Amino acid sequence: MAALIAENFRFLSLFFKSKDVMIFNGLVALGTVGSEELFSVVAFHCPCSPARNYIYGLAAIGVPALVLFLIGVIWNNHTWNLVAECHKRGVKNFSAAATFLLFGSIMGRASVAAITWSVISLLRGEAYICALSEFVKPSSLDKFPAEYGADVLAKFPCRDVPANLTKFRDEVTRRLRYESQLFGWLLIGIVAVLIFLTKCLKHCCSPLSYRQEAYWAQYRSNEDRLFRRTAEVHSRILAANNVKQFFGFVALDKEEKELVQEFPVEGVQPSPQWNAITGVYIYRENKGFPLYSRLHKWAKGVEGNGPTPEGHELLFLAS
Repeated sequence: MAALIAENFRFLSLFFKSKDVMIFNGLVALGTVGSEELFSVVAFHCPCSPARNYIYGLAAIGVPALVLFLIGVIWNNHTWNLVAECHKRGVKNFSAAATFLLFGSIMGRASVAAITWSVISLLRGEAYICALSEFVKPSSLDKFPAEYGADVLAKFPCRDVPANLTKFRDEVTRRLRYESQLFGWLLIGIVAVLIFLTKCLKHCCSPLSYRQEAYWAQYRSNEDRLFRRTAEVHSRILAANNVKQFFGFVALDKEEKELVQEFPVEGVQPSPQWNAITGVYIYRENKGFPLYSRLHKWAKGVEGNGPTPEGHELLFLAS
């Protein structure tokens, strides 16, 4: 039971452990705030027309949030690791709960910008007022003229109303802004509580020590950085060799000449090796020693994804 719980919350541990992730999420939120402010000033114009206000107001809140969410999913490396895992090996190597939580990790990170946009939109209130002004019941307004209806209420966000309705417009605007900001603060509170509970579960259920978690995070960061840098140099040298073979020479600058001389590249890695180091990684221990990534596992020559007679494998999702 403890192993299952540890597996289920493995990704949460490192998700909130990574300072880089938190900094990135903060930058995404700040960028979203700026974008929302620019959108409100430049692009948002309530139609002030019955039946159109509601659609336009909800679209102003929801559509940009949906676009930001999809961009977050696309930019998340876990998305494509999961796609590669399903394409090459399926998800049979880890439980349904782990699969669900991996989706949760992807959705959670992608939701940062979307939630930020929704919160700022609700706190500003313009879109909410535009969407719901026509649905305010005239009977709820003291001494509201009976000859006016939803068509006039729909014009309240644009201030294009008769002079005798100015005080009613101010009251409706104030009431709807209050509701909008209330929903915005409630959304902030719900997200904060969820983050707090997740961190509590992480600290309670994490099977690894604090120092080992920190080392694992550092290892994955360094491996990814060195892999990208080495892959860039390797591909440049390979391209230079192929161009030279075609033309008989290759035009290189001083730095590239030094790279070609220092790191001779004679071939490329076969597809099985690329497949072996690509996909969702589940933390394992082999003969008591940790395997921190698919590349680490490949380098140690450990085959397969299931438990082996030679070693015990702990199934924990990497973030």
